[in-house]
Amino acid sequence: MDLKIEKGMAVEEVISILTRSLVEFCISLVVAILVFYAGRFLIRKIYGVVSKLMNKRHVDASIMTFVLSGVQIVLYFILIIIVVGILGMETSSFIALFASAGVAIGMALSGMLQNFAGGVLILFLKPYKVGDYVEAQGFAGTVKAIKMFNTEITTPDNKTIIIPNGPLFTGSINNYSFQPRRRVDWTVGVAYGTDFEQAKSVILSILEANAAVIKNDSTAPMAVFLKELADSAVVLTVRAWVKEEDYWAVFYNVNEQIYKLLPENGVQFPFPQLDVHMIPADGSAQA
Repeated sequence: MDLKIEKGMAVEEVISILTRSLVEFCISLVVAILVFYAGRFLIRKIYGVVSKLMNKRHVDASIMTFVLSGVQIVLYFILIIIVVGILGMETSSFIALFASAGVAIGMALSGMLQNFAGGVLILFLKPYKVGDYVEAQGFAGTVKAIKMFNTEITTPDNKTIIIPNGPLFTGSINNYSFQPRRRVDWTVGVAYGTDFEQAKSVILSILEANAAVIKNDSTAPMAVFLKELADSAVVLTVRAWVKEEDYWAVFYNVNEQIYKLLPENGVQFPFPQLDVHMIPADGSAQA
């Protein structure tokens, strides 16, 4: 918006120029607002088309969320440049200013570059992907999206956790979904005097009856071991293999069956015990 007010102009001319400039600015502002909303609508349409196209071509969900977030950022940057141009600002100056600000901000926030690099490496090396259940940076949950700078996971109690990609890639990640099978472990305490073979037989029959437990596979055997002779209990370790997606269902179901069927078959659970020995005044020991 150019204001050509020269020395010696009449007040009426100055007012006329100011009025004309204000009207032109208001028109530009209205056009800029309309272009912004139209552009935002168009960006959403482009986002939707690209998303459908990638879904149709069965692009990996991890790559899809990363690319879509990048497309969205680039399109919004172009839209802002167009809007600034409509408002009368020199776009070249704005881009230079934006670049300078970007360098300054980049130096101040160098972690953003690390997060971006981490996101790229995660997509290429695939330590996890969308849909995997992972534990990292003190949080555990299902990966919902891998974006340019962060990864979103949803915890079992439906909380959304956003973790920067940089620390994720450089830190330890426990990916529970990486292998198709998982071993389920139970620790069962039974009372002293229990027939171990009887307890073992009952537990193995519980595992045999569960359809989700992998059977007849030498690489995934079911087993019951006598782990420890503890203070108040004989501790058994129970192991079985299941598909990754069946882990928790099998874990809880077998827990219930052990609690129900062991007592029915004469195997009792222990209670903490303390033996007290009384010593009479004459010094002879009595239980």
